[in-house]
Amino acid sequence: MNFFRTTLLLAAMTGLFMAIGYLLGGSGGMMIAFIFALGMNVFSYWNSDKMVLRMHNAMEVDARTAPEYYEIVQKLAQSAGLPMPKVYVINSDQPNAFATGRSPQHAAVAASTGLLNRLTYEEVAGVMAHELAHIKNYDILTMTVTATFAGAISMLANFAMFFGGSRERGGIIGTIAIMILAPLAASIVQMAISRTREYAADKTGAEICGQPMWLATALAKIANAAGRTANVTAEQHPETAHMFIINPLSGQKMDNLFSTHPDTQNRIDALQSLQSEWYGGQSPLKVSGGGTLGASQRRSQMQLDAGADGPWGRSSSPRDDNQPGPWG
Repeated sequence: MNFFRTTLLLAAMTGLFMAIGYLLGGSGGMMIAFIFALGMNVFSYWNSDKMVLRMHNAMEVDARTAPEYYEIVQKLAQSAGLPMPKVYVINSDQPNAFATGRSPQHAAVAASTGLLNRLTYEEVAGVMAHELAHIKNYDILTMTVTATFAGAISMLANFAMFFGGSRERGGIIGTIAIMILAPLAASIVQMAISRTREYAADKTGAEICGQPMWLATALAKIANAAGRTANVTAEQHPETAHMFIINPLSGQKMDNLFSTHPDTQNRIDALQSLQSEWYGGQSPLKVSGGGTLGASQRRSQMQLDAGADGPWGRSSSPRDDNQPGPWG
């Protein structure tokens, strides 16, 4: 299904490229755009993951350089029946994470230093289980290719102001329309891709780690902190926004109508319903406007099935507030 979705996405993006090329340069421009789009298709399939990681200056880590973080991913990958992905760290104070790659055999997960330092071991596990769910559900190729094409479309729209369009194809009015509508179309595609897959990844991630509330409390923390912390690199490359677990652009700007992610509270509510179905009722967890969850609140949310352990055999009780995250 995801292979079919990716094929449709590539065809739609190629058609959009050709349409822009025609408006800018007629039949010749359309053919140039078509050739360029074919090259983009090949490049996106083989290299888009490396390009996205490079955009965000991601640094690969291993069991020696980030032992706890690497252990979390390793144990969860085993639990999910997935090959071990490459593991990266992004030097950003905004807590966030994403997965990328063209297949489970060629996948990578990345978490920011802000996420690893602010979240507990169990909350990091919930986030990474979500990212592994994207790999397991074969979302990563679609989402990574979308990022590459969205960036290329925005770049092509910027070229419109220099090349313009002929009088027959709208002249300056057509050029302005391209500059506005082309990035908007790319944003809508990003929104559609991410919104339809985040709920599924939340559910699959909860199944991988066995604890829906680990991700729920992590989402609450990330949403609260991301709203106050700008991700400079993501602001420079908004075409990658849909890949993150929480919209990385919300530190400076947020448009709910065209948000690339579903509402965080709705995601938390869905996870709490799953928690109730699996382990019994829990008190509601809300995304507040400021601050992180306190120790007592986090313990009440994290006390799930008595004695339940994570997939690595650790107790599910959270760390003390004064202990750093796995990166520390």
